[in-house]
Amino acid sequence: MTKAPLFKSCVTISLVEQARGGPFVFWDGLADGIEKAADLGFDAVELFLPSSTAVRGDEVQQLLAGTDLSVGAVGTGAGMVIHQLSLTDPDAGRRSAACDFIKSMIDFGGPMGAPAIIGSMQGRHGGDVSREQALGWLGEALTTLGDHARQYDVPLIYEPLNRYETNLANTIGQGVALLHACGAQNVVLLADLFHMNIEEADIAAAIRTGGRQIGHVHYVDSNRQAVGFGHTDFVPITNALKEIDYDGYLCAEAYPIPDSSTAAKMTVAAVDAANQILLK
Repeated sequence: MTKAPLFKSCVTISLVEQARGGPFVFWDGLADGIEKAADLGFDAVELFLPSSTAVRGDEVQQLLAGTDLSVGAVGTGAGMVIHQLSLTDPDAGRRSAACDFIKSMIDFGGPMGAPAIIGSMQGRHGGDVSREQALGWLGEALTTLGDHARQYDVPLIYEPLNRYETNLANTIGQGVALLHACGAQNVVLLADLFHMNIEEADIAAAIRTGGRQIGHVHYVDSNRQAVGFGHTDFVPITNALKEIDYDGYLCAEAYPIPDSSTAAKMTVAAVDAANQILLK
């Protein structure tokens, strides 16, 4: 019997000062984060950058050289945090600017094999914007941006968020329905266990609903701290990921509590434990 591929470990590095205090593990610069991730045995880093020009791609590649690290993904949330841009803004010019910002992040990460994540930049409906209109704009953007990412042979990653961050797609099932409704190609879902802890009645069942459309996982505990610091039961979640043949990253988009080093070490241990379940 062939064993399932092992999960790969990933950890977040943020260079966005406006988001300091948020759920990212390493905060003290790109070189520092990459060095510590490599020393701890991670497989990849996920980058949260102010813009696509905040650091050069060749600089990232130089820092990765001599390590076993890859870039697992790049976040686009700075477009919202810094510029308040969203794909569902009632102003067409700002929707276009949001799309251009995400394209620039796709162009940054794509040559390194790193897909871009759309989370907070999806926005929300309200005021003069109906739910149907917002979902229509979001679907159009996902289609366009998924096509843009195809040139790099990477997908676009779309993340359902909890109700306090968006009122568009809050569950994996709603994310699946959105992708089916708009017909977006080359777009996968991000299963963030923190958001799912709020919105899903059964996290493992939701993962099975997502199936092969799940392309990235934010692997954190119920309180958005590293695995082991909350109350989530990870055994059924790991078994569900095994059932859908998920072989991507388990990434710590977690608060650096009690500190970055401890959160990172807990994540490495948690991914190792998940892989022990795969090997049974």
